[in-house]
Amino acid sequence: MNEFLKKDKELIWHPFTPLQGGVDPILIKSGNGVYLNTADDKKIIDAVSSWWVNLHGHANPVIAKAIADQAQILEHVIFAGFTHPQAITLAENLLNILPSNQSKIFFSDNGSTAVEVALKMAIQYWNNKEIKKERIIALDGAYHGDTFGAMSVGERGMFTNPFHALLFDVDVIDLPSFDNESDVLHKFENLVRSRDVAAFIFEPLLQGAAGMRTYPAEILDKLIRIAKSFDTLCIADEVLTGFGRTGKMFACDYLAEKPDIMAISKGITGGAMALGVTSCSNKILEAFDNDDFTKTFFHGHSYTANPLACAAANASYSILVDQVCQNEIKMITESHKGFVKRMKDHDKVRNARSLGTMVAIELEVKGETSYTSEIRKRIYPFFIERNILLRPLGNTIYILPPYLITAEELETIYKAIEEFVASI
Repeated sequence: MNEFLKKDKELIWHPFTPLQGGVDPILIKSGNGVYLNTADDKKIIDAVSSWWVNLHGHANPVIAKAIADQAQILEHVIFAGFTHPQAITLAENLLNILPSNQSKIFFSDNGSTAVEVALKMAIQYWNNKEIKKERIIALDGAYHGDTFGAMSVGERGMFTNPFHALLFDVDVIDLPSFDNESDVLHKFENLVRSRDVAAFIFEPLLQGAAGMRTYPAEILDKLIRIAKSFDTLCIADEVLTGFGRTGKMFACDYLAEKPDIMAISKGITGGAMALGVTSCSNKILEAFDNDDFTKTFFHGHSYTANPLACAAANASYSILVDQVCQNEIKMITESHKGFVKRMKDHDKVRNARSLGTMVAIELEVKGETSYTSEIRKRIYPFFIERNILLRPLGNTIYILPPYLITAEELETIYKAIEEFVASI
């Protein structure tokens, strides 16, 4: 097996990994449930759902069978001028669980492209209506992906420094809280009052890459209400938060107000295959639904609505909506709340918080607390040595597990975190 790792080092460039000085990758031979099985026969608990995508465990038999069955029927077909049953079924399934104002599904390949589609859809909406609106408002600390439009509406920093001159400008408001609510609402209203703002994009209630930061639904509702009063479109990036991660099917289900456009991906196939979706309301469709060919939404990908990916998504959906899975989500949610109570008063913990199946422990450390925090170099190996996969966000340790994790497995992770915190 060491020969594989040698070839990996020679041939492969891994994401978010320096070519020198990085941690050598771990060779995984298989997965089963919450476990990743290594080449040297260790079982690692996948406590971050392999970058937040895995909902129902590795090598899920229902999803695997759906993919295998579909592969013998139709592996792919161009989606311009053609369609297929799996895509139609998936669109129907998604609209059954998306907020009630969402009425149409546009397929793409991943979360970043789902956001790109959303941004293009919003900008072209105004262009089709022959109204000049091109400005975008985003939240401080946002992460929407690594393509150019997604980077433009995200946090400017280390990851985007080489590209700043090429990104389009956006207006940024602070992440809202009950402490800064008045200032944030005032600034936001002043921005949209100009009536040249095309869209407001946000990760509803939970910013993942920023350190699993949460913010109140009540304030987001107010922001959306203000945006709509000045005819600014609202885009919800639910790439992370969709499919039960926050305790509800979508984070927008906590809101009274609903977005015009939604971007979803990650958990859509249960972690089995890459797929992205952008949904929109009838309001958006009205600007495109006419016989003027120049107002067509000219966007697409070679693997748009891939039948294998759609089959995996439909299988994942069937598991997700079953009461067994809903009970699993409730168990994780309640278990995390209990862990927050255990950790919130610890003198080495700056903040402990949870939202649905996510729990985050922000450590009290000196110096940098962002992604480059030195403590992150200690966190990852500490847990890998204990056969737990946790990738910290700077000084923040978080858990976002597959839904079939047991209470006992969660307790194993909790105790390991307590051990690490005690060692600081």
